[in-house]
Amino acid sequence: MNKPTLMKARELREFLRDDVRRRTDFTQTDQALGVDMPPVQKPLAQGERLLPLPEWRGAVHPRGTLDELIGNRKSVRKYLDEPLAAAELSFLLWATQGVRRRTPGHVLRNVPSAGNRHSTETYLALTRVAVTAEGTAAFSPGLYRYAPLEHALVFLGCPDRLEERVTHAALEQPFAGAAPVVFFWACLPYRTEWRYAEASHKVIAIDQGHICQNLYLAAGAIGCGTCAIAAYRQQAADALFGLDGQDEFIVYLAALGKAR
Repeated sequence: MNKPTLMKARELREFLRDDVRRRTDFTQTDQALGVDMPPVQKPLAQGERLLPLPEWRGAVHPRGTLDELIGNRKSVRKYLDEPLAAAELSFLLWATQGVRRRTPGHVLRNVPSAGNRHSTETYLALTRVAVTAEGTAAFSPGLYRYAPLEHALVFLGCPDRLEERVTHAALEQPFAGAAPVVFFWACLPYRTEWRYAEASHKVIAIDQGHICQNLYLAAGAIGCGTCAIAAYRQQAADALFGLDGQDEFIVYLAALGKAR
């Protein structure tokens, strides 16, 4: 590594260190100053409605012991040409962002989050229709946002050439557009900044790692495969879901389908 590149790399490594915590005045965070806590979930926009997800318990039967699921965990980029059942999608969303319990001022989920702030919003590109056990369409192909408090989806529309746009957003990685489902995890940094100010951003990234690992294990338990994607076109991914790119933007992706 040449000297200018090394110097830049060392500068960027500061993101991985926790020295920022010593420089943060936690008496001046918005939480400390009495500013109202930001919503734990994006509110519905005008015209949006909730589409309840089916109950997965009794319909989905996860298999494999924990040591087997961890030992067999791998990235999968080739998928069977069959859709995901709606109950399976319900299970995967519950495993990655599902709500376990609500208390005043807190929502406890199935993944850890620094300070229980949960800055992540889950978006989905369904490029092949999820179906019910009876084989009927449950959700039309298109773009969705997950509403964990209600365990429901919000339909955002279906742009033309959806598979092409997903592939383009995923830096032309063809397995993304070929996957029945692609998870797009966005962050709303202020949810965490409200409490931790400039000490927020490393832990936001860590939080998304927890989510993706749960997806790997849950997918393996139901015969699916997934592949995390950290190389993508930022503006294209944000534009796909109408995100402003400043107060909300995509951080991480994962393609998923039935494993071959």
